[in-house]
Amino acid sequence: MSTTHHALSSLDVATEWVNSEPLSAAGLEGKVVAVQFCTYSCVNWIRTLPYVRAWAAKYRDGGLVVVGAHAPEFAFERELEGVRRAMRAMGVEYPIVLDNEYAIWRAFDNHYWPALYVVDGEGAVAYEHFGEGAYEESERAVQHLLGRDGGPVRVEASGIEAPADWDTLGSPETYLGSARGERRVAGDDAPLLNQWALDGRWTVDEESALLQAAGGSITYRFAARDVNLVLTPPAGRARFTVRLDGEPPGAAHGGDVDDLGEGVVDEPRLYQLVRQPDGARERTFEIAFHDPGVRAYVFTFG
Repeated sequence: MSTTHHALSSLDVATEWVNSEPLSAAGLEGKVVAVQFCTYSCVNWIRTLPYVRAWAAKYRDGGLVVVGAHAPEFAFERELEGVRRAMRAMGVEYPIVLDNEYAIWRAFDNHYWPALYVVDGEGAVAYEHFGEGAYEESERAVQHLLGRDGGPVRVEASGIEAPADWDTLGSPETYLGSARGERRVAGDDAPLLNQWALDGRWTVDEESALLQAAGGSITYRFAARDVNLVLTPPAGRARFTVRLDGEPPGAAHGGDVDDLGEGVVDEPRLYQLVRQPDGARERTFEIAFHDPGVRAYVFTFG
């Protein structure tokens, strides 16, 4: 339990907001404020959204203000229009503040995406939770501060927002940029579990791998129900084809791929490429791009 005071004052200097006029510490005095740190390509945050949206709606008239502090993990997430588009697509209607310089992040001494801080009416952090889960516990903390009781919200999460299959998840978040990249093998090697390879003409910078010529591919040996990949398009769009163990994915295709494995990168975001209806097992994933200029940032699994 934290007693950090006046972290909300960091909102006073923020100038870019989505879904709201700028909020201030003085204007929030007496309110219960749930501040959640987010970044729109983060699957761990996306999977909390059904609950946070529901809390914002259920307790808004009871004195709760939900604020999403958008602290970008990647450079493309800094752009206001991109954040606005992403929040609209995800049905986020509560206030979002752009924390591009991490001023709010530092004021809360935060270290995680997602992270939830519930601030009482006097500006003190009364509850905090890092990562996914603990939804009922978090909601009870909100109810306590609001002087409310009752059961938790009922949430039916689906698509990319569905919780991970934690019991069978055997592959970790894997960055493709040089700053945090690991477990990469040569393109002519068959990857072992949780190894990956680039094939074709790629340039790897700190954040991402950039495809220089059509026909490049990424291969990953994984054990999970879902495969997600953060991608940004070239100036136009980039077509791709997904294969599982060398075959079209069929019923195991993700939300951004058809059963033949075909898809298009047309905006910067997280793409769900595989969702296996029968759960996780170890398989080889490959994505081949038919147009140059696409950037690949990080694999996540579910």
